[in-house]
Amino acid sequence: MLELKNIKKSYDNKTILNDISLKIETGEIVSILGPSGSGKTTLLNVILGLTEISSGQIIFDGQDLSKVPMQNRGFNIVFQDYALFPNLNAYDNIIYGLRNKPGISTPEEVAELVNLLGLKEHLKKRIDQLSGGQKQRVALARTLVMKPKILLLDEPLSALDGVIKESIKERIQLIAKQYNLTTIIVTHDPEEALTLSDKVLIINEGKISQFDRPQVIVSQPQTQFVEKFILSQLRIKRDNIFRLFGNLPAAAAGAAR
Repeated sequence: MLELKNIKKSYDNKTILNDISLKIETGEIVSILGPSGSGKTTLLNVILGLTEISSGQIIFDGQDLSKVPMQNRGFNIVFQDYALFPNLNAYDNIIYGLRNKPGISTPEEVAELVNLLGLKEHLKKRIDQLSGGQKQRVALARTLVMKPKILLLDEPLSALDGVIKESIKERIQLIAKQYNLTTIIVTHDPEEALTLSDKVLIINEGKISQFDRPQVIVSQPQTQFVEKFILSQLRIKRDNIFRLFGNLPAAAAGAAR
């Protein structure tokens, strides 16, 4: 569905992304994972169309989008700070985009999303009356009513913790499955990426270190960087990794001890 071919991005002779090539299938949840400054946010912006590439191709459903403006790609993003309108209540935020494109989602489809995200009782609340998790769900609903071809999420769980964080993760997974919606997530948290995604793309210094299913990354890290970055987290967040993988693969179990 989405293919990146030899993507390179440079600023002032400094290479931020270098030879990024991968394929993301329809309906997959893919996390882009890496330390600060690794290029993961730049890659998200490149896919969105917010940032132009220096060279390479972005192919979506067989069409080259490399020179297609952001507004014509049909991809939508939920930013880390939610970017909600404080002067509008939750419901008016959700349907804001439909003012200019009213035919995209019917009232019934909006109501379905509201119910799916558990927002029915919060629709009349001001934004400052919402919790962090509620704001995140409003931001998701506002994006989803526009029926994006690809959903992009920038650190969607970074401001959340505990039960709220797990609830949002479950809703993201449910939405991706129910709508067969390709979802790409930027995160700096290995545990989050491993437990949320179908595949994880690990980048470091603008290059791909590994792109594979979480189980493979945990059990068969391909580089020393991946081993250090991922497996060190198993010592810290062992319980969550066990919930995902059951009995840890041998390599991961050794790292977790």
